[in-house]
This record gives sequence, structure tokens and C-alpha cells, in this order.
Amino acid sequence: MEKKLISIKKHTVYIALGSNIGDKSKNLSSAIEEIKTLIGEVTEVSSFFENEPQGFESDNIFVNACLICKTHLNPLATLKELKNIEKKMGRKKTNEVYKDRIIDLDIIFFDKLIYKSEKLTIPHKEYKNRSFVLIPLKELSPFLEK
Repeated sequence: MEKKLISIKKHTVYIALGSNIGDKSKNLSSAIEEIKTLIGEVTEVSSFFENEPQGFESDNIFVNACLICKTHLNPLATLKELKNIEKKMGRKKTNEVYKDRIIDLDIIFFDKLIYKSEKLTIPHKEYKNRSFVLIPLKELSPFLEK
């Protein structure tokens, strides 16, 4: 009997990472390891960049980065795993949109998908307005416009 090979598509997801509490670089590195374990193969990681907080006042400088990951998960499953990583690392959810955080993980792009729901918008609706996303993103994908 001939065996059939089944191809499972891997999606390309761009994820932005940020931290401004504790050992920020270690927080990003820990999140990257969790992404490798729970979401898929991390193929590229940008440099880590220091940035002033945007959208709120804080004395804590952010460290930000972006990465590219190959995953078999769909967008909502990817989002769920990112939220699980944030929770596992100690991020507390509040009603405040912007505040200090141990880790923040956002899907910026997912393949070439354009998607909008209550829980998720792809591409991320604010990425073009955020230098802390654009700088590391441009490092990974120089073809992107600022």
C-alpha cells in the first residue's frame, strides 16, 4: 500500500516583544525560548533596542525586539499561546491599555493575512505608528516602508 505524504503549511508570523520591568533583556530572551517551545521555529530575531515609553508616562525604559517565527498554528491559536506566555512570565492584565509590563507580545503580521475580530487585528493596527516596532521590524525585513 502506497503511503500518502501530507504537507502541513507553516505560517510566517512576525511578533513584537517588549519589556520595561526587571531584567528586560532576559525577559525578552525567556519569551523567545517560550515561543520556540509553544509556537514554532524562530528563524530570525532582531537586535534588542532601548526605547522611551510611548502612550504613557513611566521612568522605566523599554527594551524591544521583533522576531520571525514559522508555525503550524492559526492566528487565534498563536495569540492564545502568546497570552499564555505573558501570563506565565507574570504579566498582570488590567483595564489600563498602557502601563509598565514585564513582557508584551504582539502579532504584527501573519503571512499576508488581513484579519479583524474582537480579539485580534492583523496587521497590527498600530505598528506603523510605533518606532519601537518599526525599527526592529525594518532590521528583519528591509523592504518594509517606514
